[in-house]
Amino acid sequence: MDSPGTVKNHGWTVTLAAIGINLALGILYSWSVISKAIPKEWAWTESDKSLPYAVACLTFSLMMVPAGRLQDKIGPRFVASAGGVLVGLGMILASFSTSPVMFMVGFGLLAGTGIGFGYASATPPAVKWFPKEKVGLIAGLVVSGFGLASVYTAPLTTWLAGQYGIGQTMLILGAAFLVVVVLLSQLLKAPPAGYNPNAKSAGAGAAAAPADDYTPLEVLRTPQFYLLWFMYACGAGAGLMIIGKLAAIAQQQAGLALGFVLVAVLAIGNGAGRIAAGMLSDKIGRKPTLFIAFVSQAVLIFLMSRAAADNFLGNAVVLSLLSALIGANYGANLAIFPSITKDFYGLKNFGVNYGLVFTSWGCGGFALAFAAGKVYDAYQTFAVAFYGSIVLLIAAACVTFLLKAPKHRSA
Repeated sequence: MDSPGTVKNHGWTVTLAAIGINLALGILYSWSVISKAIPKEWAWTESDKSLPYAVACLTFSLMMVPAGRLQDKIGPRFVASAGGVLVGLGMILASFSTSPVMFMVGFGLLAGTGIGFGYASATPPAVKWFPKEKVGLIAGLVVSGFGLASVYTAPLTTWLAGQYGIGQTMLILGAAFLVVVVLLSQLLKAPPAGYNPNAKSAGAGAAAAPADDYTPLEVLRTPQFYLLWFMYACGAGAGLMIIGKLAAIAQQQAGLALGFVLVAVLAIGNGAGRIAAGMLSDKIGRKPTLFIAFVSQAVLIFLMSRAAADNFLGNAVVLSLLSALIGANYGANLAIFPSITKDFYGLKNFGVNYGLVFTSWGCGGFALAFAAGKVYDAYQTFAVAFYGSIVLLIAAACVTFLLKAPKHRSA
């Protein structure tokens, strides 16, 4: 067994494996394409189509807490493997049904749990191998896989659905993702206790710098946790509403049947935004980067709300650019919040601590994605959901001025 003094740095191997796992788990972001391919004879309402996605987002985020704790205790390999199995089985179960309830169970609950297990096991072991100056970059790279997934899953899902129907498509994707995630999970490993990524060499005399590590209960006692939770819910909820309904928005507002193209373009922005925001936050700080992302997102969603077939915002090229930029600002949240959680609360319990913060992602996504479907069914427009998101984003931008690093209680 490697000791802290002789251990080989596996950082880039773990990072690449984690990116690959997230490239599979990111099927979540292609739900707008899946829901659009559901046949009319299934008689699903827009609310029905929102439910599996909304439940998956909520389940994903809630499972990050136990999954994070498990990977902190027993390591990421087993937890990520279990996630791959659950994602695969959930999608396969959904493939045998035409009921929104069964899709909610298969895709929403089972696959959502699996995504939580896999995602919770990807970022912690990767960032632990690198010095603090690279935490934002590495977190951004790892989570970029999740955001970029739609680049291939959106057109692939569209093609498979056209060839074989949505049932067979879910079966094929479920089986493939089960195998891929389980195999890549075997490459995940955290450094041994006492490993110091800030040392110039892992010599025998290298000792880890003392860390101010918070337990989960201590995290919950800090006001910073609730500020982070609110900001994350606003930033994630606004982005997830657009992601989950992008194909329908393009069709309803601009009359464009380019849903899978816009989903893929948004995914490119989503992935690139995670890397760029992670690097930027390493340079100028987490709070300024968050403020820029929130304000920019509010402006972009307002522009998206005004897109129509009879104005330049409804042009396919302009709408694609808006989608990419919305994806980038949304993706920034997924890079900055794990980084700021690590900065505030340390690495020892990072998995479970970030899991607690990440519950806001699911609550925000569930609320706004479900609300968007309900509003559309009632008024045949997404306008109310758009404007509600803008208000929340402006509030989150204001809260960044209140955020300061916590001061740990004396031992």
